[in-house]
Amino acid sequence: MKVTVFGGGYVGLVTSACLAHVGHHVVCVDLDVKKVEMLRQGICPIFEPGLEDYLIDCQREGLLEFTEEPARAIEHADLIFIAVGTPTDEDGTADTCHVLDVARTVGEHLNDFIIVVTKSTVPVGTADVVKEEIQLVLDRRGVGVAFEVASNPEFLKEGAAIADFMKPDRIVVGTSSERVAELMRELYAPFNRNHDRLMVMDIRSSELTKYAANAMLATKISFINEIANLAEHLGADIEEVRQGIGADPRIGYHFIYPGCGYGGCCFPKDVRALQVTAEKLVISHACYLLYRM
Repeated sequence: MKVTVFGGGYVGLVTSACLAHVGHHVVCVDLDVKKVEMLRQGICPIFEPGLEDYLIDCQREGLLEFTEEPARAIEHADLIFIAVGTPTDEDGTADTCHVLDVARTVGEHLNDFIIVVTKSTVPVGTADVVKEEIQLVLDRRGVGVAFEVASNPEFLKEGAAIADFMKPDRIVVGTSSERVAELMRELYAPFNRNHDRLMVMDIRSSELTKYAANAMLATKISFINEIANLAEHLGADIEEVRQGIGADPRIGYHFIYPGCGYGGCCFPKDVRALQVTAEKLVISHACYLLYRM
């Protein structure tokens, strides 16, 4: 398949490299001209084991190319991934301005049917806004082109991203379209051979699944640290406690190692974004109840 990936960051590069590695023809778009030139030379701007080799090999085979020109990349594609950054905004929510910039760019250059897939971690409801933004630009152009918007969140661990993409434990696709679901099955077929890992659900459930997964992992880390603090004051051995609870298959051993807490580029911002979403819903519901009184 012909795939375009917007975003030459962590998720965008891993997605581009792995899809090209299995035979798809991928064009990766980034507006940073210097970064694009580096990538064309096979120099990876981030460290991820195995990624640079994939980038070099796939470019040599003609399956992967990098560009700063979105018009050509959109014309190339049957399917577009949005994999740009969503940093924390001032109010704690995820800033989707880059995602919506891509949506408007797609609208500016779209001439044939295409599927636009959000792979960035975005608040629930973002796919609806992406669809609206593309349609607004198409209406302004006076162009009646059909398109679909879907969700396909990433579940990549830093340091093991290639393995996570090539042998995923699940592939979550959010769509209400059978056509989109089948095309996504075709796209991911090389990663889905052992048993069916692809889960099709509605778009909002797909968007929330990503936040719920990261929040659950962050919760396990925070929980075991709280238990470790208790153990220290009570004279218990937290390592023995960890093994005792980890033996329960409902809990497991993953992410229950006491330490300095969770960090990185994803957990803090995603937990905060989910918290702000919940707070806004509580406020909205309270206002509704007051209005009904």
